[in-house]
Order: sequence, then structure tokens, then C-alpha cells
Amino acid sequence: MPDSSNRPSLARNVISGIGLIVALISLANIIFLVVADLTGAHNPYVGILAYAVVPAFLVSGIALFFIGMLVERRRRHKVAPDEIERYPSLDLNVPHVRRLAIVWAFGSFFFIIISLLGSYRMYEYTDSDQFCGLVCHKVMHPEYTAYKQSPHARVGCVGCHVGAGAGWYVRSKMSGAYQVYSVLARKYPQPIPSPVENLRPSRETCEQCHWPEKFFGAQLKVFTHFGYDEQNTPREIRMLIKTGGGSPQGGLVAGIHWHMFNMNEIQYLASDRQRQKIEWVRMRNRRTNQATEYKAQDSKLTDAQIAAAPKRTMDCIDCHNRPTHIYVPPDRAIDREILAGRIDRTLPFIKQQAVEALSADYKTTPDALNGIDKSIRTYYSTKQPAVWNSKRAAVETAIKMVQNVTQNTRFPEMNVDWRTHPDNIGHFYFIGCFRCHDDQHTSKAGKTIPKDCHICHDVLGEQQAGNIMFEVPKNEFQHPVDLGDMRAVSCTDCHTGKPM
Repeated sequence: MPDSSNRPSLARNVISGIGLIVALISLANIIFLVVADLTGAHNPYVGILAYAVVPAFLVSGIALFFIGMLVERRRRHKVAPDEIERYPSLDLNVPHVRRLAIVWAFGSFFFIIISLLGSYRMYEYTDSDQFCGLVCHKVMHPEYTAYKQSPHARVGCVGCHVGAGAGWYVRSKMSGAYQVYSVLARKYPQPIPSPVENLRPSRETCEQCHWPEKFFGAQLKVFTHFGYDEQNTPREIRMLIKTGGGSPQGGLVAGIHWHMFNMNEIQYLASDRQRQKIEWVRMRNRRTNQATEYKAQDSKLTDAQIAAAPKRTMDCIDCHNRPTHIYVPPDRAIDREILAGRIDRTLPFIKQQAVEALSADYKTTPDALNGIDKSIRTYYSTKQPAVWNSKRAAVETAIKMVQNVTQNTRFPEMNVDWRTHPDNIGHFYFIGCFRCHDDQHTSKAGKTIPKDCHICHDVLGEQQAGNIMFEVPKNEFQHPVDLGDMRAVSCTDCHTGKPM
């Protein structure tokens, strides 16, 4: 056997040297980034660098180190085949070989443990809200900002978009791979289209907390609006929402959640991507298998086309389609600011001026902030000088609040605002319930899906400027402007979120 005790190490070559340098620099960076992450660094890129990008460089450096050794071995074997074995020999009876083997074993064990911990931390990080919302900042900025303002702000992104189990986790990461490519290649649409296709069924996500079978009865809700007049006149509507729910074991009940009642299956066919134009509906009783089909009177689809088209089975998100990423219309957003006391209601015409400034179209967010400031400031300084002199601080506060609203609800860079994604809850700014309940979907027997307000809610009372307009038992909505038969019109005919 050739004596190898005096030969230089195979690691003494340029390739292994470069690999060693890369590995050491990567290891130092990993230690620094992990410490930064564990001590509360708020930069969203710290996690992805610490647990994905830099570890990849570390593995590459280690691989390069061993590749260099193999290349050097092959070179030496070709130059002097008798002076070096083709394959290394391992003799634990040799002291330095034994020490090297022990160091190698402990090093490998340590590396595997660290790799496992790092892999778990990477898995944990890719499931975090920070990763979902901030890494692709420009693309996801509107969705993440709206999410943080939503009722589900404390529910993690993956709770709805992925849910429990390995199967959907793998599917989400596979689809995420293309999303990463589209961001890097700048091939993403602006705005991001909705609804999300192939979203996990709501029974496996939403219904882990919200359980329609346990819902019963009705809920009282109070809607407060402010007028566009000088006094910003408040108008309050008290409404009983017939939530409903139930199950064969708990009792059969009516109400809105009748649509989600286990005994009922509702399928529909929409002709547009956002599911706003419903061409066909079928309601089937799972117990009796009796079904009724309804077709829109203005539908141009033939029965054969309807039969061949893919149908969607209705679930929670067909009505609650914006449970989290909510882009509030200007009219409602300013109502909330006034109701919360963040905008002074005693400022004349503040509702009108704020909504006008907020609903104007701007090319960028800085343009919006400057435009809102200029619009409101100019109005009060030129047309309301007495108010400007006596309540300038309140006007300044109102400007800041409206600017804050636009930063949370309008994103010109991604072409996103309240008009981008229809909200199907109710029927005030978007057609919502009236997609089906419009008296225009008719069965072959002549039965229609009714446009009857009392199916879903009862109006208990209204008051304007503190004056009671009516209370029970009238139970009919009184519009401020006489529109005749309310069933002949829809709210969306006038209400767009902008000033009227």
C-alpha cells in the first residue's frame, strides 16, 4: 500500500478552497440571521434568508468542497496512479484516521440536527403571515394590508388558504412555486384576480370555527349612515338578520344559512369569473333527492350548454367571499370614521368632502395623499373660512384620517380598490343576494327565486337625526327618497360607494 502520510491533503485545491470559504461565510451569516430572527427582527426577508437562501449557499459550499477533493483525487491518480489509491481506505487502527472518523461522525450528527431544526423553522416560516404578506411586498401589499384591518386579522393566512394536513400544504407549496416565478418574472396580473380558484372547501377551513349546524335564530344589527348635507345627518336602521342554521338532529330552521343546511345542496352556473352573473341554479333535497332547476330569464345558454358546463356547489364563501381581504367603499369607510369619532361630525359637509376626495382616481398612493390633502384643505380654506379659522385642527385631523383610509383600502399601483372585488354579503354596493334572488330565475313550472327582503331580514325601525321614522310593526324599509316599489329597483342602481 502506498504511504500517504506525507502527501498533502486532497482538500488543498482551488475548488475545495472556494467551497470552504463559501461554507464558512454562509455559516456565519446563518448564525447572524437566526439570532436576528429570534431577537425580533421585523424585516420579512430575514426569515427567508436565514432558513432558505443562505442555507442553500452553505450546502453548495460543502458540496463544492467535496467535489474539489474528488477532482483533485482524479487528477493525482492520472499523474501518478501508483502513488494514490483509486478509492480511499479507512483503517480505524490508524490513530489519525480514527480521530478523523470520530470528528466526522460528530460533525455529521451535529449538521443533521441543525438541518432538521432549520428545515422545521423554514416550514414554520413559510406558514407565517409575514412570509405570505410581506416577502412579495408589492404584489401582496393590498391583500395583506386589508387582512390586517379585517375581522380575521388574528387568524393566520394558512388557516384559510391551506388548513390542516400535509396534502393541502404540499399543494399550496406547489402552486406557490409558480407564484414565485411569476413575481420574479413580473408576470403577475394587476390586480390579483378573485375569487381564488381551487381554494380548499370551506367545510375544511371556515367551519372549523364557524359551524352552521349550531346557528339558530336571528341577530340584531344596527346600520348607521351619515348624509351628504351640511349637518352630516345621521340615519340609523335597526334590522333583524335571520341568520338561521340547524341540522336534522338539532332542528330544521329557515334563514340565510338554509343555503348551507346539510339537507340542501345548491349548485349554480356562473358565466363570469367573479361569479356575479348566475345563469342557472339547482336546489336539491339530499334526503328526498327532489331537485328544482331555475334558469335566468335573460340567459342565452341552451339546456345542452348548461348540462355540459361545470357547476359549482355553493358553500360559505359564495356569500362570505370577502371575509378578510375587505376593501371598504369610500361612503362606508367615512361613515365608520365619523361614527368612531375620528372625524368631527360638526364640520359642515365633511362627509361629502371626504368621500369626494377619497373616491377620486389617483395614479399612485402619494398622488392620493396629496390629492386628499389639497381637496379638503382647499374647500374649507376658501368656501368655509369661518370653519377653517375656528376648527382648523379638526380639519387637519379629518385630512389625516381620510389619508389613512386610502392607504388601507386603495392601492393604485396594483389597480385595487373597492370596485375590484365585489362583496357578496348583502346587496348595498354590489348585487350580492340579488344574483339569484331577483324574481328573474324561473323553473320550468313557473316558480321563481323570490326577491323578497323578508326572507333574510326584517327592518325593526329607522330614525333620522334622532327622530324616529317608524318602529315595529310596520317592518318595511323607508328609503329617504321615494322610489315607489322597492322590489323594482336594486340598491346598486344608485349606491356605488361614491357620492350620490
